[in-house]
Amino acid sequence: MIPVIAVDFGGTHIRAAFFPSEIVKPIRQTKIRTEAEEGPYAVIDRIERAIKSVAPADCEGLRIGIAAPGPLDPFQGIILSTPNLPGWDHIPLTKEISNRFNCPVVMNNDANLAALGEWKHGAGRGVDDLIYLTISTGIGGGVITQGRLLLGAHGLAGELGHMRVVQDGPLCGCGQRGHIESIASGLSIAKIARARLQAGEASVMGEIIEDFNELNAEDIGKAAQKGDAFAISIIEDAGKAIGSHLASLVHAFNPARIILGGGVSQLGDLLFTPIWQTLTKEIIHPAYLQDLELKSAELGDHAGLIGATVFARQH
Repeated sequence: MIPVIAVDFGGTHIRAAFFPSEIVKPIRQTKIRTEAEEGPYAVIDRIERAIKSVAPADCEGLRIGIAAPGPLDPFQGIILSTPNLPGWDHIPLTKEISNRFNCPVVMNNDANLAALGEWKHGAGRGVDDLIYLTISTGIGGGVITQGRLLLGAHGLAGELGHMRVVQDGPLCGCGQRGHIESIASGLSIAKIARARLQAGEASVMGEIIEDFNELNAEDIGKAAQKGDAFAISIIEDAGKAIGSHLASLVHAFNPARIILGGGVSQLGDLLFTPIWQTLTKEIIHPAYLQDLELKSAELGDHAGLIGATVFARQH
C-alpha cells in the first residue's frame, strides 16, 4: 500500500497526518496555526515543517496529498486565489512541496476531497453517485459520479456553494450576489438572525447572549433546541434554501445519496427536516427520489485529510 502524508490547510490552521495504509486513522498527526498574514511562502514553510513532523524515517514510495482552499487548478497544482489567504495569487504549491521532499505531490479543493473521503471511507460507502455538501462558515461541496470525483475541464468543478439561488440576493464572500453560501452558511445564518433581532423580533437569545453582534450559528442552534420559535424559523429558512438548492443538484446529477457535513449540519433534524421536505416538494418527477438517501457525514474534521490520501493514491 502506498504511504501518504495528507495536509489540510486554510486561513486558520494547517493539519498534517501520516497514513501508511488505507486504514483511516493516521499513526501520526499535527495541527499548527497557518499565520496566513505572513504571506504564501511563509505558510509553505510552515506546511513543510508540519509534513516533516509526521513523516516516517523511511520515505520510500511516499506521496503527499494536499486539501487546500480554492479556486485552484489541481492539474497544474496551482492555487489561483483564495479569500482567506492574502497574497495567494497563482501560487505553484505542489511544485514547491515536491521540490522540498522529492516525491509526488497532488492537490485538490478541500471540499472536493472531503466528498472523496466520505465516498471511499465514510457515509458514501456503497454508492457510486453522490453529492456532498459541507455547511459551515461557508458552503462547499463535491460530486462523485460513477465512482469518480467530478473535476471538470480545468479541475474547477464542484463549487456547489457558489451557485445563485436568489437573483440580486445578499452579497456573498466571493463578491457575487445571491449564492447559497450568502443565505445558508453559518456566517449568513447569524447575519440574518442579527438583522431580524435588531429590527425587534422576540427571542430567548437575548438571555443567551448580551451582544447580538457576537451572535453565531451555534447560539442560534442552542436557542432552537430550547424551543425558541425565532431560532427555529431561522434554521427552517436556511433548510428550505438548501433543500431547494439540492433539488436543482439532484436534477443535474441524479445521485443515490446526499451527504451533509460541516458544523451547521450538526443541527440534525432541525435542519434536515426542512431540507428534505423542500427537496422532495421541488423534484420534478418521483423517479429522482428513487432510493435517494440524505445522510450526515461521518468523517468530521478528518474528511479532507482522508480524501487527500485517496486522491494521492489515485494519482
